[in-house]
Amino acid sequence: MNKQTKSARIDELKGIFASHGTFYAFDYNKMTVAQATDLRKILRRQGSGFKVVKNRLALRSLREDAPEDLRKAFRKPTAIAYTSGDGIGLARAMKEFQVANKVLVLKGGVVEGTSFAPARFDEITKLASRTVLLGKVGYLMAAPLRGFLRALQAPAANLGILLTQLKDQKQQ
Repeated sequence: MNKQTKSARIDELKGIFASHGTFYAFDYNKMTVAQATDLRKILRRQGSGFKVVKNRLALRSLREDAPEDLRKAFRKPTAIAYTSGDGIGLARAMKEFQVANKVLVLKGGVVEGTSFAPARFDEITKLASRTVLLGKVGYLMAAPLRGFLRALQAPAANLGILLTQLKDQKQQ
């Protein structure tokens, strides 16, 4: 590989690492071409990507402040799965593919800028997705407002009940 090709690939990987806040490094050693194609199709539907990388070029394209544990992930055959969207959804898709085909071994990764050890990957796949968490936060923020509105409406409702009772008493 000549220097121009290397520099182009390093720039491409720098772009992936910079613009995608979540990526996972996998050992793809036993993966067939058909399995890789299927995985790429699955990830493309999600807005994610899967790329086989040369370790030296990937290490050059990582930032200097990348943790040592993450740098150790780029040994032996390595492929990265990356997304700028839902990192938890990507983790679930990778876990499903890993369980179904028994070919990928996680080596490490970064979820929204924070690196993690491979042992914590199962914890990540069990987390709620970003949209679900945002929905829960929105619900929790709206709950006090609903209570406040009920408190404001209570006197008017009580007045209506009182007037109805007075009307019933006068009719009797």
